[in-house]
Amino acid sequence: MDRSQFFELLTRPATKHLNNTASLDPYTGSWTQTQAMHLLRRTCFGFTPHDLQDFTDLGLSGSVSRLLDQSAPQPAPPVNVYATPDKPDPNAGFGQTWVNAPFNPALPVEYYQARTDSLKAWWVGLMIDSPLNIREKMTLFWQNHFAIEADVVEIAQAMYWYLAALRANCLGNFKTLTKTITIDPAMLRYLNGYLNSKGQPDENYARELQELFTVGKGPDIEYTEDDIKAAARILTGLRINPFTSPISYFFDFTQHDTGNKTFSAFYGNKTIVGKTGGAGETEVNELLDLIFSNQEVSKFICRKLYQFFVYYDISPEIEQNIILPLATIFRTHNYEIYPVVETLLKSEHFYHQLNMGCVIKSPLDFVAGLSRIFNFKFPDPQTQLQSLYLSWALIAANAAQTGLNVLDPPLVAGYPAWHQAPLFARVWINSDSLANRLVLINNLCNGQIALGDAVIVFDPLEFIRSLQAPADPNQLVSETVNFLYGLPVGQQTMDYFKSFLLSGLDDFYWTNLWNQYLLEPSNQEYQSAVRFRMFSMLREMMQQAEFNLI
Repeated sequence: MDRSQFFELLTRPATKHLNNTASLDPYTGSWTQTQAMHLLRRTCFGFTPHDLQDFTDLGLSGSVSRLLDQSAPQPAPPVNVYATPDKPDPNAGFGQTWVNAPFNPALPVEYYQARTDSLKAWWVGLMIDSPLNIREKMTLFWQNHFAIEADVVEIAQAMYWYLAALRANCLGNFKTLTKTITIDPAMLRYLNGYLNSKGQPDENYARELQELFTVGKGPDIEYTEDDIKAAARILTGLRINPFTSPISYFFDFTQHDTGNKTFSAFYGNKTIVGKTGGAGETEVNELLDLIFSNQEVSKFICRKLYQFFVYYDISPEIEQNIILPLATIFRTHNYEIYPVVETLLKSEHFYHQLNMGCVIKSPLDFVAGLSRIFNFKFPDPQTQLQSLYLSWALIAANAAQTGLNVLDPPLVAGYPAWHQAPLFARVWINSDSLANRLVLINNLCNGQIALGDAVIVFDPLEFIRSLQAPADPNQLVSETVNFLYGLPVGQQTMDYFKSFLLSGLDDFYWTNLWNQYLLEPSNQEYQSAVRFRMFSMLREMMQQAEFNLI
C-alpha cells in the first residue's frame, strides 16, 4: 500500500452503522482472543500477548470485572526530577513530590513549567506501567470532558489535584464529580470562576457547565441565556486559596449574589432563593439538583461514553436502542457511572463485528500502546529517575507531535476528535501527524528512541518469545498480524509480510535461525539476524493503515 492509499483509507468518509439490531442485552457469543482484544483495545493503552491470553481465559464477566475494579490504591504522585544542586526547589527535594508545595514567590520561575512537564510525563508513565485497568482511559475521558489546559492554569499543584479527582471518581457518581470539578481550584482558575463576583458576574463556567459538562447542546436543549446568567449569579464568591496544602477553594460570601435566581421552562421555571452568609454556598448544590433533574443530562453523558468507547456516529437507531436505555440505567442508578460502563462493555452491541477495528487510534493509543505491546525497556526508577521521567516525556512529546498534547486540549470543548462532527477521529490523521507516526515507527524499528540521557529500548526478541509458535514463520506472521491488527487479513497480505522475514529464502531458514538463537541466545550473530528480520517485518506491518485502527 502506497502513501496515498494509506492516507485515503484512514480519512475516507465514515461508513454508517449497518448494525441496528445488536442491543444492550448481555453478550452470549463465543469468547475468544478476538473479543478479548477488542475489549482491551478500547479500555487500555496497549497490552502484551500474555495479557491477551489472561483476559481470554478470564471470560467476559471476569475480564470486565478486572478492568472496572477500582480497589487498587491511587498511584504515588509525581516528583521533582528537574532541580539542580545550584538551583534547588525550596519546597521539594530531588525525588520528592511537589504536589503539596505551598505558594512560594522564591520558586525559580522555570520550575512552574518544570512541575507541569513532570506531571504530564508521570501521567503517561501511568498509562504505560499501571496494571491493565480502565482507570487511566476513564481519566482521559473525563479530562477531555471537563477539559482544562495546564498551560493556562500554570499551577501544577492545582492540575495534579484536578487530575487526581478525575481518577478517584472515574467510575463513581457523575453528579458528585461535577460538584467536585465546579469548586476545583484548577477549574476556578481556568474558566475565571475565581473572578466571578456579585458586581461583575463571569458567565464562563456557568455556560460550559450546561453546554459542555451536563445537558449539552442540540435540538432538544432549550436552556436560555437567562439560565446562564442565573447560574453565574449562583456561582459567585468561589475563590482559590493558594496558601493551603493541598491548594483549595473557599467561599467568599461578601462576593456572593444573594438575590433570587429564576430559571426557564427548560428547568421547570424553578427559582433558587438567594441566601446570605455562608449559606450562600449551598446554592451550588441546588443548582446541580436543578440541572440533574433534567433527563438530557443522562442522554448527553451516555452519548459521550458511547462515542469514546464504541463509535463516533450515533444513528437514530443507536440513539433509540443503545443511548436511551443506557440513559435510563444512568438515572435509575442515581448517576453512578460504573453500571453504565459495565452494561456497555458486556453488551451484545459492543462486540458486534461492525464495531471492531472501526476507529482511528488516538495518539496516546498509538504511542503508549506501542510501549505496552512491545514492552519497551525504560530506565530504572531506582537509579535513573530523571532519565525515566525524560523517557515518559519523550512518549508524551510523540503524542503531541501526532496530535494530542497531554493535559493541554486546544479548547474547553476538549480534543476535536471526540466532539468535532463530521470528522471526529479522522482529525487524528493529517499530513503532519501521519508523517510523525511513520517516523516514530521507523525510529523504533532501528532499536530505540532517545532524548539526551533518556533512552527507550525496543527489543523484539521478548515479543517473539511470547508467541505460541515463533519457530514457524507462517504462524509467527499470523500471530503477529492478529495481535497488531485484531482483524483478519488475506493470504496475499500474509505472504507479503512474510517476505520481509525471509528475504526470498525458504521457511526452514527462519526456523533454523530461531532454533540456533535459542541454543545460543548470547551469540551476537544470531541475535542481530533475528532482530534485523523481525524489525523489517514489524516496520512494514506498523506502517499499514490497519495498524492505526482499534
